[in-house]
Amino acid sequence: MKKLLVVVDYQNDFVIGALGFPQAIALEPFICAKIDKARQEGSDVVFTFDTHGADYLDTLEGKYLPVAHCFEESPGWQLYGRVVQKVTPQDTLLRKSSFGSEKLMKFVHDKGYDTVELCGVVSNICVLSNAVLVKTALPQAEVIVDARCVAAPDEEVNQKALDVMEGLQIQVIGRENKRGESNED
Repeated sequence: MKKLLVVVDYQNDFVIGALGFPQAIALEPFICAKIDKARQEGSDVVFTFDTHGADYLDTLEGKYLPVAHCFEESPGWQLYGRVVQKVTPQDTLLRKSSFGSEKLMKFVHDKGYDTVELCGVVSNICVLSNAVLVKTALPQAEVIVDARCVAAPDEEVNQKALDVMEGLQIQVIGRENKRGESNED
């Protein structure tokens, strides 16, 4: 069984930088644990990097989100915290200039994974976009998002994004149900 963990945009600018938010900081130990577990299971690991150039504010995204962030190779573009130490030469690093990564879609399709799990930020934008692309590329694969390992600045929006993913047959784990019980993995 071929498994992949995708760490989506866990970069300084989304955690403590221009677009940072407290919930993103809190994800660090959970994402590190996910990476460690993936390694123990022999799964592949991919890191996506939101990547922009000096013309960002002139792009369509920049017009709607006029906050300069993730300029290629800048400190804000780098992975956050201890996650940096988790990268190995065997990992795949994918730069992307939009919410979803065409390179990720092609990568997972070509590799034919049975299971792909995503974690990172921001749940309602890049995590959601990439989960949909993975599901499109691998319609028979199990696509998983752990609610304990994703976040958005607004918790209500985060929960709505998880609802949308569940509606698209993406398995959302680690989410409390209405009785306060977690659906562990």
